[in-house]
Amino acid sequence: MHDLSLYEKKIINDEEFPVQMFENRIRIPGTYCHPHWHEHLELHYVLKGNGIFYCNQKPLPVKEGSLVIINSNEIHEGISYTTDFHALVIIFEMGAFSKEIANYNVIFQSLIEADVTINELIMSIYEEENEKVPGYKVAMKGKLYELIAYLLRNYVAQQLSEKESISRIRNLSRLNTVIKYIQENYTEVITNSELADKIHISEYRFCHLFKEIMGQSPLNYINEVRLKKAYYLLDQKEMTVSQVAAAVGFQDYNNFGRLFRKHYGYPPTKVWG
Repeated sequence: MHDLSLYEKKIINDEEFPVQMFENRIRIPGTYCHPHWHEHLELHYVLKGNGIFYCNQKPLPVKEGSLVIINSNEIHEGISYTTDFHALVIIFEMGAFSKEIANYNVIFQSLIEADVTINELIMSIYEEENEKVPGYKVAMKGKLYELIAYLLRNYVAQQLSEKESISRIRNLSRLNTVIKYIQENYTEVITNSELADKIHISEYRFCHLFKEIMGQSPLNYINEVRLKKAYYLLDQKEMTVSQVAAAVGFQDYNNFGRLFRKHYGYPPTKVWG
């Protein structure tokens, strides 16, 4: 089962070129990236296929030519709808790349479509990366500066104060503690009060914070974790359906069946059988 903690730390060691760039290709419909957050700025430029991203629970349908901007400290995930989903991913350690821009604490627009300037810049960067002609890192760095400057001048949605920026990081770090606890204890009964105590806030504040960031209640999220684990166990075909339900923390077999069908669109017996 995938690690369900939400925080992802990127370390880019090339001081001359503090940017990571790679192609991400998904060959079957399904998960492009699991829910997570990080402090760096991340761009996903769709080269082929279509799908959907969620940034802070907001759905962003994407297709060839779409640019998705994952801002610092945003929970996001991606899903491919096609058999070949291909994207160019560019990751900035913005403080190392440009302290001037990092100090602005800006939130860029999450989805950009049909901007000729952006398309030309990104395809030019992509070509430099593929051909690796001598001096390509210098050329790429120049084009990346041009791209970031263009985004800064045309696609800033919000500018955060230092206090707001610190608050975002603190709340996400708190939530990460809760997610890790759920991951390690999903087979047990878990209450909102218990989770709130883990991060030393009231139950009311905790439920509000969790819903605000995750887009669902703590109970719904816990059940989602259990259902994903149940699917894995059912697929192994080493336990009966009722044994799987009990193993992942469902005390009511009928409730397990109802939630499984609602989440996956078919009963658990279809996976097991």
